[in-house]
Amino acid sequence: MASLFSDWSHETASAVLPAFLATLGASAAWLGLIEGISDGLASVAKMGSGYFTDKLQRRKPIAVIGYIVTALGTAGFGLATAAWQILAARSVAWLGRGVRTPVRKALLAAAVDRSAYGRAFGFERMMDTLGAIAGPASAFFLLRLFHTHYSRLFAVTLIPGLAAAGVIAFLVREKERKPVAHISFGESLRLLPAAYKKFLAAVGLFGAGAFAHTMLILLATEKLTPKLGAAKAAGVGVGLYVLHNVFSAAFGYIGGWLGDRFAKKRLLALGYLLGLLTAVGVMTLPLGVWSLSLVFIFGGISAALAETLEDSYCAELVAEEHQGMAFGVLATVNGAGDFLSSIIVGTLWAWAGTTVAFGYSAVLCGAGFLLLTRIR
Repeated sequence: MASLFSDWSHETASAVLPAFLATLGASAAWLGLIEGISDGLASVAKMGSGYFTDKLQRRKPIAVIGYIVTALGTAGFGLATAAWQILAARSVAWLGRGVRTPVRKALLAAAVDRSAYGRAFGFERMMDTLGAIAGPASAFFLLRLFHTHYSRLFAVTLIPGLAAAGVIAFLVREKERKPVAHISFGESLRLLPAAYKKFLAAVGLFGAGAFAHTMLILLATEKLTPKLGAAKAAGVGVGLYVLHNVFSAAFGYIGGWLGDRFAKKRLLALGYLLGLLTAVGVMTLPLGVWSLSLVFIFGGISAALAETLEDSYCAELVAEEHQGMAFGVLATVNGAGDFLSSIIVGTLWAWAGTTVAFGYSAVLCGAGFLLLTRIR
């Protein structure tokens, strides 16, 4: 529920952020700077939070604070009168997001039996994706209600944002645990098992090629504009992205459910393989509405399996007392991969075309797939 409400909050704000920046006279470069710096700060916060919270007897208060900071930072967009103020508010919000992420995952892993890791993380991913669907839908209706009064729209995001903090504070029961004895950051890393480190390398390779799937909206718009016109093509692109998110939400739970019955590593490898096929489909298929639908569906299923099974497989590989650190490092590697992959694919796309850009993605996804299959 916390994942649903929090994603609902910040996805509502993110959906209108480009338009709000335009009213402030900010260029597209500002949007890239805001996203890049925020993701970078979140990645650092995830690593630090995972290391620090393993030493605490109670992790839950850190998660509550993280959710509150994210809600307040997101609502703070409405007070901005310049792009740099948006950057500051988003950075604060994403620091809170980074702090809470490994803590929430560790709380979730501790709340269920190991035999239910797949279903637990799959259900959490499904709720997160539902929030990503509800957010833009809410933004659409709030824009019709408030028109260009963006400050009111951003203020409304406080409702689901603080609801997420309330769910953690009042509904989540934290199990008693013994904190890890004080050890250095380096020693904490060394204590993580060898299989986890190989898994992390596979995640890093796949992540460096797994571009943000919002780029598929741009691809659909470009490819369909000559036939449908710019406005209709953009609408179809957004509709296909909704289709992507529907499949992602459904397969988040389905993938987790299957992961509790079959080898998680093989199902995760299937997710990586579908990521490879998504990139190959862009390169080789004649891209019309139906073929693009297949690309979006493969991309949605791949994202769902990767996110769900990376978390549940991580929980399975690492002892409970070190799960905070393990989830923190995993989230940092994923954040760095997200940052690098989209920049590299976008740059290659602009300079050399889609074949080279998505060829790069296919190679890295394939390398991650091969390395994952070699983990014993």
